[in-house]
Amino acid sequence: MKMPARPEIERLYDAHAPALFAFLLNLTRAEADTRDLLQEVFVKLARDATLLAGVREERAFLIRLAHNAAIDLMRRRGTRERTKENFAAEIVSPFAPASDPDEKLFRAELSAALGELPAEQRAVVHLKLWGGLTFEEIAAALDIPPNTAASRYRYGLDKLRDQLRPLYEEMKQAE
Repeated sequence: MKMPARPEIERLYDAHAPALFAFLLNLTRAEADTRDLLQEVFVKLARDATLLAGVREERAFLIRLAHNAAIDLMRRRGTRERTKENFAAEIVSPFAPASDPDEKLFRAELSAALGELPAEQRAVVHLKLWGGLTFEEIAAALDIPPNTAASRYRYGLDKLRDQLRPLYEEMKQAE
């Protein structure tokens, strides 16, 4: 087990930590868990430089490590139902605070709507919309077929659209 050079870990952290943090926060819905998982990913990399050997897409590889760490956390915590209850109870917004009241309301509603998506759909929607990844990149990162990534995205967007449509109509009428 060879330790990677410190500048390499720092470069990886600087380049990818913000995106990984947002992705994990969207999955876990808890800032403390997100910080723990992010640390776990980078400690794992710091301990074993061979993990990066032959990796062509750093971001996709790191997303996979982060996703797997989040799944492991969920499994450690018990049944899927209990985890869903915990997610629903604590709504943490993955968005920056807004000063505009309309923007603040929209971000809160979007965060709540995202929280109601199944974790699998939420992960794909986040990686597509906020990560800018293609379905092929998402598939590689989450270890699923590209068609599965595309269908989870479509189903997730449909659910978000249905949940956010009343807010959209209300905001449009107020203009």
